[in-house]
Amino acid sequence: MQNHYNLIYREEEREMIPLCVDQGVGLIPWSPLARGFLEGDRKRERGEGPTKRAQTDQMQKDMYFHDNDFEIAKVAQKVAKDHGVTPTQIACAWILQAPGVTAPIIGATKTHHVKQIFEAVDMKLSAEEVNELEKPYRPHPIIGHEQARAAKMLN
Repeated sequence: MQNHYNLIYREEEREMIPLCVDQGVGLIPWSPLARGFLEGDRKRERGEGPTKRAQTDQMQKDMYFHDNDFEIAKVAQKVAKDHGVTPTQIACAWILQAPGVTAPIIGATKTHHVKQIFEAVDMKLSAEEVNELEKPYRPHPIIGHEQARAAKMLN
């Protein structure tokens, strides 16, 4: 199943992931790095950020940017610092340890991003680190591409 799943958006854990695991269906989540949000460089003020994508990606702004999303990104930064890696590597290591995930769909745009993802494949997070990363999560409204487009039209 190609599902929307990352540290910030975990709604699939309620029903679909347990069903897929039970039925032997592999998961290939899209947006495992939350469209770059998990790097931790996004600002609460929409339209600000270090990259053109951070400044202009309306879909990202419709899907993420809840208050607790910033808390999750901050925890990913802390765990990354402890490991001496990037927050996106921690986000990738987290998704790779998630039940049922066979391979996330990574939308890397630069060579160094791909190298970082390769390095994250061998990373192992402790149970304590996984708990720390998951603790700030709060349920989100169910959203996918269609809902994001509808939200954009309403804004």
